[in-house]
Amino acid sequence: MTKVVFFKSNGVFWGFEEQGHSGFASSGNDILCSAISAMTMLVINSIEVAYASEVDYDIDEETTNVRVAARGALPNYENDEKKNFAISGLIMGYYYQLNDLVEEYYDYLEVDVIEKEYEGNK
Repeated sequence: MTKVVFFKSNGVFWGFEEQGHSGFASSGNDILCSAISAMTMLVINSIEVAYASEVDYDIDEETTNVRVAARGALPNYENDEKKNFAISGLIMGYYYQLNDLVEEYYDYLEVDVIEKEYEGNK
């Protein structure tokens, strides 16, 4: 099962952590794993390229653990309100998309959101 936990601070989505193989199908044929991987990279690349904002991420392909932190979503790290809104909105959109997938793949995907302060550098 893949577990994804999203991080919010004062109502603002700023990151997430993914753990585990979905187990929906064998490696190379797992459409759920492929969808999650593609959406994760879309979020990372969009923040870095389209929004020109730093995103800290770590991808361990062996364990499939992924951690993404985008401080540009938080007003105390980025002064551009439009950029805050865009980055947080992108991560929030990913949260809602995964929740839609849970309806069909509930045995293979779990999604949660927690209130957590960003612990990186200013």
